[in-house]
Amino acid sequence: MRIFQFLDQLKRSLGIMKKDIRIYYLKGPVVIFGFLMPLFLFLAFFIGSRNLSIEFLISGLIGMTVFFTATAVSPIIAPWEAQVQTLERLISCPISITTLIFGDMLASFIFGILIAILPIAIGLAMGTHITNPIILILGLLLGGVCFSSFGLILSSPPSNAPSNIMMISSLVRFPLVFISGIFIPLENMPYWGKIIASFSPLTYFTDLTRYTIGATSYYSLLSDFTALIIFTVVFFVLAVKLHERTIYQRL
Repeated sequence: MRIFQFLDQLKRSLGIMKKDIRIYYLKGPVVIFGFLMPLFLFLAFFIGSRNLSIEFLISGLIGMTVFFTATAVSPIIAPWEAQVQTLERLISCPISITTLIFGDMLASFIFGILIAILPIAIGLAMGTHITNPIILILGLLLGGVCFSSFGLILSSPPSNAPSNIMMISSLVRFPLVFISGIFIPLENMPYWGKIIASFSPLTYFTDLTRYTIGATSYYSLLSDFTALIIFTVVFFVLAVKLHERTIYQRL
């Protein structure tokens, strides 16, 4: 019986995922904020950098692309649906908050993975080589789930104005890019900088990506995967708990 209940809720999550993709993700802003913005940051550092290898910069571009794409729309789904008064219909259906959050997470995850193909293609065109494709695929899958869950945490404040959530989201996401070893190698950071970087999931995903394309990684592969798994579990559970507290305040 529990298996049938699980499959039924999973089917409903997939329905929510399809709805999110159709309404929110097949839009230009996802590409702009998910890929073009990281690309421009990459070009700025690529043109001005003389000491950083192309493998180092491409791994940072991949990390930024997955991070920004997976968190581009997920923070505003809940406030947007509350604003247009479709959230009431969703929560009146026989689905749990976990099912709802999981469906939103799946949509963000899929787009984060798909758009990651673009920076990988750029890296290959610029002469980088993927030395560990299986590890890269596993890392992309785990990183996509982790960042998607993180984006859903950002959408938990009980505001029905997407602009308010986007402001909070930007205040959180952009500092993470600059403290996660994307543009400055972790080994060159001061001790306090390394401590701050260790609290960012983007640090471990980017480090793992560097390992897979032949660049020097700072942490071990086991440490990167372990940290990402812990962040993923914590973020998803926290997103569910926070939305359980705030979702009815949006009505």
